Amino acid sequence: MQKNPMIGFQVDRSEIGFVGHDLQRPECILAEPDGTLWAADARGGVVKIRPDGRQTIITQTFASTFQKAADDASRFTQGTLPNGLAFAENGDILISNFGTDLLEVMNRKGVTRTLYDQIDGKPIGKVNFVLRDRKNRIWLTVSTRIKNWMKAMSPNVADGYIALADEKGIRVVAEGFRFTNEIRLDAKEEYLYIVETTGQCISRMRVGPDGSLSRREIFGPSKLGRFGFPDGIAFDALGNLWGTLVMSDQLFFLTPEGDFHIFLDDGNEAASLAMEQAFVEDRLTPEIMLAAGGTLAPWFASITFGGPDLGTAYIGSLKGTRIPHFRSPVPGLPMVHWR
Repeated sequence: MQKNPMIGFQVDRSEIGFVGHDLQRPECILAEPDGTLWAADARGGVVKIRPDGRQTIITQTFASTFQKAADDASRFTQGTLPNGLAFAENGDILISNFGTDLLEVMNRKGVTRTLYDQIDGKPIGKVNFVLRDRKNRIWLTVSTRIKNWMKAMSPNVADGYIALADEKGIRVVAEGFRFTNEIRLDAKEEYLYIVETTGQCISRMRVGPDGSLSRREIFGPSKLGRFGFPDGIAFDALGNLWGTLVMSDQLFFLTPEGDFHIFLDDGNEAASLAMEQAFVEDRLTPEIMLAAGGTLAPWFASITFGGPDLGTAYIGSLKGTRIPHFRSPVPGLPMVHWR
């Protein structure tokens, strides 16, 4: 049996590079084969970073109509907040907007329109992440129906759900998740892997031919680490599932068998422990959360494989102003737009 190259791997901090500057909330990152990166930006749009380092912000044409956040806490809950990104089949950018509670599509000049604002006649809620599959279906996660998502950072809230948009329209396909966050399909698109941030775990469900989901189960440990709130995930080419623990600022991977390993720790242990204790006691506040985080790119939020060989890993974050990156011992699993 081939040895898993990730076993024993630790990121060498001296080999971490950075790309981008003056970014605002680069939560999600898309990579193209030529080395171009697209990062979500709290100014209302995305930042395009070319392989030579030149960057351009592309703002949504309607973004100026939304209120700008006034302070550090409110900038995570108010105004237009592009969160999850995915490429549409024609190269446009699908945006799950965590501020406007809409699934949007923006062309590369910034012209934006709403794809969906309701499901079954009701507001969608806090749309978090968007993913396109090989059948050109769109998967959408909704973390909570609570307007101020920080109030949903509780062990007692489980109102998150997953929606699917196809030729039949948009519909809920699974619900009852604890702050649904990023999702990924495995290489054969047989299982959907689901981050439950306040569940502190990864779930997975079997994908039916019609997009139905069944056989929900926890993949890996029922709790990821000592004080971990998972946020972003991505598969590598060998089936390891990489992920971020937001606020405690750790990178982890789960082997195909579900074994859990941390391979980068940039957190503040005391602040992370205080945050974990407050969460368990259901008294977590924005102030306690904002006190946590590391120095590389505070509040690790996502992991993206890029570069022509998919051998570079990029870390998205909620409070960083640039994007850390490092070489991976395993290339990433190509996303649908890579093909």
